[in-house]
Amino acid sequence: MSRANDIQQLYAQMREWRHHLHRFPETAFEETQTAKFIADKLASFGLEVHQGLGETGVVATLTAGSGDKKIALRADMDALFIQEQNSFAHKSCHDGKMHACGHDGHSAMLLGAACYLAEHRNFSGTVYFIFQPAEEGRAGAKRMIDDGLFEKFPADCVFGLHNFPDIPPGHFAVKSGAMMASFDCFEIIIAGQATHAAMPHLGNDAIVASAKLITALQTIVSRTVNPIDPAVVSITQIHAGNTWNALPESVLLRGTFRCFSSEAQKIIADKITRLVNAICEGFEVSAKIKFNPENPGYPVTFNAKAETELALQVAMAVAGKDCVDQQPALCMGSEDFAFMLQEKPGCYIWIGNGSSENGCLLHNPHYDFNDRILPVGTAYWVKLVETVLR
Repeated sequence: MSRANDIQQLYAQMREWRHHLHRFPETAFEETQTAKFIADKLASFGLEVHQGLGETGVVATLTAGSGDKKIALRADMDALFIQEQNSFAHKSCHDGKMHACGHDGHSAMLLGAACYLAEHRNFSGTVYFIFQPAEEGRAGAKRMIDDGLFEKFPADCVFGLHNFPDIPPGHFAVKSGAMMASFDCFEIIIAGQATHAAMPHLGNDAIVASAKLITALQTIVSRTVNPIDPAVVSITQIHAGNTWNALPESVLLRGTFRCFSSEAQKIIADKITRLVNAICEGFEVSAKIKFNPENPGYPVTFNAKAETELALQVAMAVAGKDCVDQQPALCMGSEDFAFMLQEKPGCYIWIGNGSSENGCLLHNPHYDFNDRILPVGTAYWVKLVETVLR
């Protein structure tokens, strides 16, 4: 029986695994039951399983033949703090949490690949299956690396995969170099002097200063960053005041910026600092700025040339040459797999999830992973291993 037919035989199991994970979503560093479910499956396939890296991470090892090359494959496990609005049978059972980004599908596909490879072992070398926690803004990849991921599991290269709406189902998109943007957060507290709203001249208005600052921050991309370098700065939160007739003592602003080079990251951070200090001095208010106050920023997701060529060959072998976009548009979204790509050469690829109609967009309460692409993603992983570890 061919590889494709064998993998298709796993479809019902993968669909069952995916629906189970979707029903019981867990968020960053709380994926205890998710990790146990995955670890139990991996152990049942006969793999050596390690738990606890990055708090809830799971890494399984499979070796065949006499080859000494080692490849790592990564899937993310965490869900989002989103209230699901779907009504199908496998909808979330956890209030306020759902798999709105497809990590349930990513985990199911990598489990399918582990199951197939453990049974057939048509390769020579070692595969590390990495199931990572806390991708959604909490840098779980960095936590696993800091805990010794690549010291304990010394892969020569590392590969990641993510579903993407509005790419036809089962198609792929990938290119070398930058694929996804860096991600940085900032928090600004502007402190003035509170006063009666009828007598603003007796205080220092933090709200007016913050309004001027918000407008000025939008000039960073248009007037400071090189026009050919994609970048965006967004204010996402404003918190101030609690009554109608008083100017508050302070205003809290939070926001994010994204770009595709470390140089642009530095330029944007420096300009934010300069604008905050200058504008606040002009309005006679003070300000405190914190960058990435809760978690580290994410670097650019940057694919290595040789590993991308391998991924392209494999994707075309699995889906057909006409079903692989070799020049996808850059995505301003970010991905903490970028930390792994800083440690090891590798490639991050997108697999099409199909149309985004009816709310099937990433991070949308109506999103659901497309079960039809489970065998395609698994076939990509299997073919990749068999190609790298010939």
